[in-house]
Amino acid sequence: MPKRLGKETLELALTLLAEKLEFDQAAPASLVVCGGSSLIALGLVNRTTKDVDVLALLDDQGQLVPSQPLPEAICRAVAEIASQLELNPNWLNGGPTDLLKWGLPEGFQARLTPRTYGKALTVYYISRLDQIHFKVFAATDAGPGRHVNDLLALQPTDGEILAAARWALTQDASEGFVMILKEMLRELGHEDLAKQL
Repeated sequence: MPKRLGKETLELALTLLAEKLEFDQAAPASLVVCGGSSLIALGLVNRTTKDVDVLALLDDQGQLVPSQPLPEAICRAVAEIASQLELNPNWLNGGPTDLLKWGLPEGFQARLTPRTYGKALTVYYISRLDQIHFKVFAATDAGPGRHVNDLLALQPTDGEILAAARWALTQDASEGFVMILKEMLRELGHEDLAKQL
């Protein structure tokens, strides 16, 4: 069974990725990372994750571009590191890049936290506020589980929850989604916020 990524393993994997890209003389990569790995790297939660979710790449002009497909040099390095550290073969993936299509929370890019891993790799971790936005959307979409647990661990204020819920409705305004979102807010003790949607 593949190892999961905790704080130490995550840092090691990303350091090895940077070293491999540099050794291969690959173009420097700038990755925008969300999900559990971002929460772990910034010390917002204490848990493990199976993968690193790359929301976007940052191009030379500082613009967010889709992370699928990931550059070939990164894919090669990821496969090698997966074998070396006994990680999931897709321990780094561009899965959530679809979020770019419908628009990110206002001010998203200004809130990114950059970490440099050698000359060839910079990782931009998304902020706590944006995690709250994504977790409200994901928890509504997927139901109870790790997304709700992460959301509770982030201890959002009422204002943050309301802003996140309103943003989630820009991602999916279907009647079913609205109903589930309101129900989730009620279950989390936010009856008053549910009424404001």
